[in-house]
Amino acid sequence: MHIMIVEDDDILAREIKDFLIRWGYQAVTATHFENIMQDFMNYKPHLILMDINLPYYDGFYWCTQIRNISEVPIIFISSRNDDHDKIRAILQGGDDYVDKPFHLELLKAKIEAILRRTYQYKVKDQMRINENIYFDKMKGSFFYYEKEIPLTKSESQIVCLLLESKGNVVSRQELMETLWNTDEFISDNSLTVLISRLRTKLKETCQQDMIYTKKGKGYYIP
Repeated sequence: MHIMIVEDDDILAREIKDFLIRWGYQAVTATHFENIMQDFMNYKPHLILMDINLPYYDGFYWCTQIRNISEVPIIFISSRNDDHDKIRAILQGGDDYVDKPFHLELLKAKIEAILRRTYQYKVKDQMRINENIYFDKMKGSFFYYEKEIPLTKSESQIVCLLLESKGNVVSRQELMETLWNTDEFISDNSLTVLISRLRTKLKETCQQDMIYTKKGKGYYIP
């Protein structure tokens, strides 16, 4: 999970970043305080930690801008512990509020709770090859570092079956029968063409082979 820290106190921002990295998160700190949206679009975070008192525009402003295009979870972190600020933070789209100073373990617990609520149902539909490459069953798309590779219905069925049997060989007959069950007749020759095109599509983006051949037996994803 990628977390973007929008905090102009360099010492605190670094402390939070290092702590989150130790717990396995991909944490980055905002650098363009005059245009937080630029960092948001570049980083594409799964969650944002947003201070209220920021240079140029405050955290409320940036929360509103982000909410115009995204539902990404936002946790406000601020020394402004007035109830009015907390209410405003929630009304403008914030998901939680943490008062400064705070214990990093408390912040971690809040982050985990929100990520679990927000993304748990999505993770069930993700079939991962590694940390950066996965197949989304719901969308029928392959993802490489969050870059989407749309697949056709047939390609999606093939990838899904190979990943369900990850590490094991799936025979050509099994693949054809799976496609027939979706009312799409695939001949032996057309399966060869389909696999070839799918391999090329994935390799062009992922820069590596995704589907391997076991000669005389079938195909597999290691």
